[in-house]
Amino acid sequence: MSVEHVDVVIVGAGLSGVGAACHLQKYCPATTFAILEGRDAIGGTWDLFRYPGIRSDSDMSTLGYSFRPWDRSKSIAGGPEIRSYVEDTAVKHGVDRHIRFGHRVIDADWSSEDARWTVRARRTGDGEEVEITCYFLFACSGYYDYEQGYTPDFRGIERFSGHVVHPQSWPEDLDYAGKRVVVIGSGATAVTLVPAMADTASHVTMLQRSPTYVVTRPETDPFGVRLRRRVPAPLANPIVRWKSIATNFYSYQKARRAPERMKALLRKGVEMQLPDGYDIDTHFAPRYNPWDQRLCLVPDGDFFAAVRKGRASVVTDHIHAFDEAGIELRSGEFLEADVIVTATGLNMLAVGGVHLTVDGVKVNVPKTVAYKGMMLSEVPNFAFTIGYTNSSWTLRAELVARYVCHLLNHMRRRGLRTCTPLRPKTPVRAPLFDLTSGYAQRGNAVMPKQGGGAPWRMHHNFLREWLFTLRRSKLRDSGVRFS
Repeated sequence: MSVEHVDVVIVGAGLSGVGAACHLQKYCPATTFAILEGRDAIGGTWDLFRYPGIRSDSDMSTLGYSFRPWDRSKSIAGGPEIRSYVEDTAVKHGVDRHIRFGHRVIDADWSSEDARWTVRARRTGDGEEVEITCYFLFACSGYYDYEQGYTPDFRGIERFSGHVVHPQSWPEDLDYAGKRVVVIGSGATAVTLVPAMADTASHVTMLQRSPTYVVTRPETDPFGVRLRRRVPAPLANPIVRWKSIATNFYSYQKARRAPERMKALLRKGVEMQLPDGYDIDTHFAPRYNPWDQRLCLVPDGDFFAAVRKGRASVVTDHIHAFDEAGIELRSGEFLEADVIVTATGLNMLAVGGVHLTVDGVKVNVPKTVAYKGMMLSEVPNFAFTIGYTNSSWTLRAELVARYVCHLLNHMRRRGLRTCTPLRPKTPVRAPLFDLTSGYAQRGNAVMPKQGGGAPWRMHHNFLREWLFTLRRSKLRDSGVRFS
């Protein structure tokens, strides 16, 4: 049986995978590639999540591609708009022709003798397995487990007589009109669901164990709208993008260096959105510092508007148990419900769950060290894409894609066959993510680690990586071996 061969296999046809393919076409025009996508559509996360109100929590001037600027009026866009944008980009740049839909990658084995990967995928339609070989494997599948979200072991949940749904597996036919809804959680998904469901539900209660920082931002960027009216798009779009990058950078640095001042500023923003006398200390005053966890973005204050109108409410308490009619809380209060949404987080999955082996030896991903936050120690010709915890995913995805293109061209010009990151000599290890969020803490067990210093550190700082680490750094350093 003949096995197909390409230079690069990209895993995933979402925001990262489509962007990587576009970069390959532009910067490595002689390179052949294929995109293996386990689902039947382009979009990745934005095709998977279909819950009410699904939207970005980054502005589209930075979540959109630099080579195809987002030119629509909304800077905070809905899921369907983002999915359409990614799909249109793939079609416009012709990379859709390279996508193999319904090809879920199972494992990949590196052969040092042949200097190539053998990638095995299962076709979801007929269950048949196919093999494809490549010189370089590029995982662009994010770090979420697409099969199932995270739901804690709630006591008595099986007794509840209504509907229990997780946002990751939202049923298309779920009818919550006129019903009592309880959304368990306090993160970005919860604050998105509450106002979206409150429009038709009889009432929506957000039940949280502890508060999260919630910040209001305009759904439409006034600066961008005014600038595009006066300045040609080729000039306006980069200005809007860099304005957003600078604003986010300044806000994050201010939060980390002067957390008490940022707390006061965020609290003032919440006070302006809620009625006098509202118990902000209980429901909107987190015990941690800003950006220890991601801030929850509320476009045009829609979440607070639902609370002001009495369509939604916030309860801060712990769950004691479920019964047929709802949820009993530790305080003794009881929340009646017809629908319960467990917006309790996501499970993390390293490199899309692909089982990697090098010369027949299984790669234990959590034991590896991430080289520049994008390659695995002692794993040749392999890269993966993850985004920043404090900024837009695409900012880093594009830096990684450019770096991979630079690396491939370097190897081609010099006749090199392999690029292998080394394991740092010092024993210092740290988590890849600098967040205290539940999903990040759980993810530490499955994700690669960081070393004690460069080039085994991933700085969640776009400007630093753009200037020094990824965009303009030397390819040859103490952390990598070419042969």
